[in-house]
Amino acid sequence: MRKPGVNQTRRKIINFIREYYDEKGYAPAVRDIMKGCELSSTAVVQHHLKVLESEHQIERDSKVFRSIQLPDRKSTIRVPVLGTIAAGSPIPVLASDTWHTEAVDTLELSGEITRGKDVFALRVSGQSMIDALIDDGDIVLLEPVKRADNGDMVAAWLIKEEEVTLKRFFKEDGKVRLQPANTQMKPIYTDSSNISIQGRVVAVIRTL
Repeated sequence: MRKPGVNQTRRKIINFIREYYDEKGYAPAVRDIMKGCELSSTAVVQHHLKVLESEHQIERDSKVFRSIQLPDRKSTIRVPVLGTIAAGSPIPVLASDTWHTEAVDTLELSGEITRGKDVFALRVSGQSMIDALIDDGDIVLLEPVKRADNGDMVAAWLIKEEEVTLKRFFKEDGKVRLQPANTQMKPIYTDSSNISIQGRVVAVIRTL
């Protein structure tokens, strides 16, 4: 005999997914559902999601992060997560263009959040942009551009150092200032010839 309240719990999950999409433009993670629906564990959430999937009330791709879709919603787009970006001290990467060729994960997002732009995603490591509401573990969506205006938040490749960092870009008298959004951290100054812009931030996905 089916336990009382099970159908109500699944309706609550569906409503939560819908409201989450409407507010943020992308699907909730399992932990978001667990907290938002006040469920006891991620295993309980997964159980209900499997049932909802079998009933064709949701669609999922096990290989895609945040891939839950509601059949009655408009189609989503897949955004590649192409590595990690340092929001703190710059970190070395193999090459400045590896983000554009190898996806380590994929996000399923509403087209509204990308605003029709061709974007890629990077996971943030560090807290140098905390005053811009970007914390360690968050995901930034970037438009792949090679030029930036003063004040743009960018993924900047330091050519000589072979390091990459997430900072606000400012050009000053032939030099570039990469400014953190954290009063406890100092800006990075370098020659403009030593900077290669890899992308400009267009949106942030918070992780709680």
